[in-house]
Amino acid sequence: MATISRVKLSLQLKISASYIALLLTVIVLMNTYPLLVSEDLVFRSKHTALQSSATAINSAVSGLDSLTEENAAAAMGSVELEGISRAIITDPYGKVLYDTREAGNATGYYVFYTELVEALRGNNAVYSVYKEKAFHSSAAQPVLYRNQIIGGVYVYEYDTQQASLLETLSGNLFSISLGVSALMLVVSLVFSRQLTMRLGTLQTAIRGVREGAYNQRAILNGSDEFTQIAGEFNELVDRLQETESARRQFVSDASHELKTPLAAIRLLTDSILQNENMDNATAREFVSDIGQEAERLSRITEDLLRLTRLDSGALEAPVRVEVAPVLERAERMLRPVAKEKEVEIYAACAPGIAVAAAEGELYQIVYNLGENAVKYNRPGGYVRIRAETGEETTVITVEDNGIGIPDEDLRNVFKRFYRVDKARSRAAGGTGLGLSIVSDTVSRRGGAIRAESVPTGGTRFVVTMPNRIGGEI
Repeated sequence: MATISRVKLSLQLKISASYIALLLTVIVLMNTYPLLVSEDLVFRSKHTALQSSATAINSAVSGLDSLTEENAAAAMGSVELEGISRAIITDPYGKVLYDTREAGNATGYYVFYTELVEALRGNNAVYSVYKEKAFHSSAAQPVLYRNQIIGGVYVYEYDTQQASLLETLSGNLFSISLGVSALMLVVSLVFSRQLTMRLGTLQTAIRGVREGAYNQRAILNGSDEFTQIAGEFNELVDRLQETESARRQFVSDASHELKTPLAAIRLLTDSILQNENMDNATAREFVSDIGQEAERLSRITEDLLRLTRLDSGALEAPVRVEVAPVLERAERMLRPVAKEKEVEIYAACAPGIAVAAAEGELYQIVYNLGENAVKYNRPGGYVRIRAETGEETTVITVEDNGIGIPDEDLRNVFKRFYRVDKARSRAAGGTGLGLSIVSDTVSRRGGAIRAESVPTGGTRFVVTMPNRIGGEI
């Protein structure tokens, strides 16, 4: 039980850890991707706005053949700068000719901002960064006169308003993430617990069956895959229970059947050994009885071996077996027994009819059915054996007008050791295995057998077997 608990706990932890890892991944994406996309959108907006502002300043001074502090200031008088924190105009060497910032005005000084240096080289430059809860953006353009660089324009923006919006978005996403995380954590724990409990139910049932408790069942509600597995498991256990019950019954019946002739042999031998004055005639009679019991014991053993081979599933490759010679041989071998019972036996089969089976199997089927029909018949009765063929199957019928089989016993006659009349079966030398051997042999060759009562009295056994091997007749 401790092992099961550890397995449950381990699986639950693994499932919970998987959900937590997935949740963390989602949270990281929720708190990074939207912010990155928002930043990128702001950066693009800033770049466009700053480039427009730089272009406006550049247009104001582009008609000048050279730049000075005076004409730069005059040109800037007509330029409206909205949202710009600072604007600078320099000469070709980076000396500031005009600066909009009042505190720390750089007019007359040299500045070498990266963007401005790039502009004095003849290239437009723009740059944005988000830091310290503000957007810092700058752009620079060269001022040209007749394709000559006569100066540079630099604009800068410090924006906390959109930064505040981004901070608010980040806070909201974080709050949502916390709420989703708590909810998903609870859901994952509940779900993983339910999952491991259902799995634990299956594991407990499997462990019980492994220990021999074939009455163990896995009871799961719902319609998910675990419920389907539980259903399949229960059906499997039902079959195992039936197989185990059949096996125990078979062992019990086989032991009983083997014990009966052995007990008779022991009783007869003890009688011979304990009776010192037994005459020869009586002794020969006892020895004859011992021989009959030994023969019966041998028949039971042979039938058990045949059933064992059938149960093992080891089948010989099928061949095309002509039916007519087999029926003739079975009739010839059964004729002495039929004559002794005063039963008429005959077989009818057209030439060319065949079945797909191993050598000897068809004879075993026909002989067993014919022997039963003769043994459980009445004087003056008959046994008819005939065969007919169709496109894919051959039908062999063994019919008699003997004592018959009650309707309630017809469905059980193919069970092992089943006897309709136990006393009469043993008197006839039956083992109770002949029909089981016939049924198993036929079914393993892809055929079918049934028993039915004849309206005029007696029993009819109908055997249907395939007559094709690999699609060929």
